Amino acid sequence: MDLTASIERIRRGCSELISEAELRQKLTAASAAHRPLIIKAGFDPTAPDLHLGHTVLLRKLRHFQDLGHRVVFLIGDATALVGDPSGQSVTRKLLTREEVDRNAQTYQKQIRKILSVDAAGFTLVYNSDWFLESPHPQIGTKAPFAFTQFVQLASKITVARLIERDDFSKRLKGGKPVSFLELFYPIMQAYDSVMIAERYDHCDVELGGTDQKFNLLLGRELLKEYGQEPQVVLTMPLLEGTDGVQKMSKSLKNHIGINEAPDEMFGKVMSIPDTLIVKYFTLLTDREEASLKTLAGQLEGRRINPRDAKADLAKTLVAMYHGAEAAQSAQHEFSKVFSQRQLPTHMDTVITRVGPDGAVNLVDLLVQCGLADTKNEARRLLRQGAVKLDDKPVTGSSFPMASGSKVVLQVGSRHFRRLIT
Repeated sequence: MDLTASIERIRRGCSELISEAELRQKLTAASAAHRPLIIKAGFDPTAPDLHLGHTVLLRKLRHFQDLGHRVVFLIGDATALVGDPSGQSVTRKLLTREEVDRNAQTYQKQIRKILSVDAAGFTLVYNSDWFLESPHPQIGTKAPFAFTQFVQLASKITVARLIERDDFSKRLKGGKPVSFLELFYPIMQAYDSVMIAERYDHCDVELGGTDQKFNLLLGRELLKEYGQEPQVVLTMPLLEGTDGVQKMSKSLKNHIGINEAPDEMFGKVMSIPDTLIVKYFTLLTDREEASLKTLAGQLEGRRINPRDAKADLAKTLVAMYHGAEAAQSAQHEFSKVFSQRQLPTHMDTVITRVGPDGAVNLVDLLVQCGLADTKNEARRLLRQGAVKLDDKPVTGSSFPMASGSKVVLQVGSRHFRRLIT
């Protein structure tokens, strides 16, 4: 692929490239030296599962792999202990090393759905290898981060530079605390680039979301401070979740996990706002840009039903992560439940206990079934009329159920359980 075509491939969907001229120079020099570019992206394992929001960066890494470059996938098991302050209005809760390690193991399995991890164009590293006293046992080789190294590193960054960051300045202006640990986070991420450059002679490009721009630019500065060539920064848009407003996040319950069941994934994609259809196609699939321009025009001119476009999107995404057969089945199941108003083919069965009064406590049951995280959430779902029994809305906190009977419990439009006493 020629230089112009490579740049077009890299720029697809990206928010900002700092700078394209530098990237062109790096691509030209790397080609002349018959070496790949070193592409870095860091992922802090703060939760056990990856969702479609994560895949925006993962897919861009795959674009670089397809162009013959080397991806350094950095698991931030040290930075995860600190907590990324990006986009945070309050200090994050600190995780334990055990929690981080468990999450990191799931990341290694899930990225195989997108990246080629067994080829020469992929390297897995943990930043505990240079930050923690006990490096990750899988690849740990380096001595612990010495205090003299910390002094040298800290001397290269001013406090004034750090508090330029929006997250910090807004919290300070609002009288909210910013811990020293959080101030050190962007320095740690920037130092990761220095360590990658030391190991592989270059750290040519670093990817991150738009909320990571400050950290990525700090990496450019720190590389220069250590006498190394600055990295090109490529930022990708943040993907809104199913609510269409906030960044996709498991904690906000607006996420679509790549390991979720095909039917669940299909249904969640169908629930996104119409305004996100083209953005999801652009960032999450390889659909050609000319086709997407046509689709955008059709949606704007109301020449296509958004529901049909979302069905196409949902089927495409389910096929990517579960296969074509699963995608076809999920589409059929969705049509059966939502268009034909039939019950799902498969439902989890829950053995239900009846109280002394002959009634079932719905609040406890919703939590037991995994349809509500807390009793307060269960009560809210009941007040909102989101709970049905045999297709009839119920708002009370309990319902009578005779021994040996069966009933279908439904929450919202997608979640069903078969109750048996």
